[in-house]
Amino acid sequence: MFRDRVDAGRRLGAELEGRHIENDDVVVLGLPRGGVPVAFEVAQALGRPLDIIMVRKLGVPFQPELAMGAIGEAGVHILNHEVLQMAGITEGEFEVVEQRERAELERRSRLYRGNRPPLVLLGRTAVVVDDGIATGSTARAACQVARALGATRVLVAVPVASRSSLAYLADVCEQVVFLEAPERFFAVGEWYRDFSPTSNEEVAALLQPAYRGATTPSATARSGDAPPIRDEDVEVR
Repeated sequence: MFRDRVDAGRRLGAELEGRHIENDDVVVLGLPRGGVPVAFEVAQALGRPLDIIMVRKLGVPFQPELAMGAIGEAGVHILNHEVLQMAGITEGEFEVVEQRERAELERRSRLYRGNRPPLVLLGRTAVVVDDGIATGSTARAACQVARALGATRVLVAVPVASRSSLAYLADVCEQVVFLEAPERFFAVGEWYRDFSPTSNEEVAALLQPAYRGATTPSATARSGDAPPIRDEDVEVR
């Protein structure tokens, strides 16, 4: 059991300190909202810059819980061709959902970052942090987005994960670092004594000192930094 997200983040940061990433150019990326307090403690332990990684699931219009893809910043979108074909989604239907979720992603990015640009991932190691992983779908999308934005190495770091999610993430990241992977897993929250919701205001407050500490040249986003990485599942528009 973890006392709360701060406790989980400190313990996870201590675990990551021994993972031989000291010589890498590392950016810690928290998944809003619950992953950000954990990521803040990880970034503090590693002495590395912190940012968020924005991901939005694209649900099938008549069955929103079924993901036909996901989007990230800088025009990245991830397609689930199997679901798109099975559901018979037209290009127009897909674009309607994508535009709606893109607007929400951009709104939340402004809410959390203000006018600050995202940190550049080009050529860096991205450590994607959440407060736990149940199915792995959001973490998988975050890894694909980080890779499409130029990260050369992607690690996932979580306090607790289901065993099935570890296999699901194996092909999109170099390593998953976790503290607990129980045989019987029902929900992330059962591993925390305090699993109170993280507010938007808390996310924004945690990012402020992180951005003040980001003084390296690569910490300022520049248009065109994301390389045109494309495969059958990930596209950069």
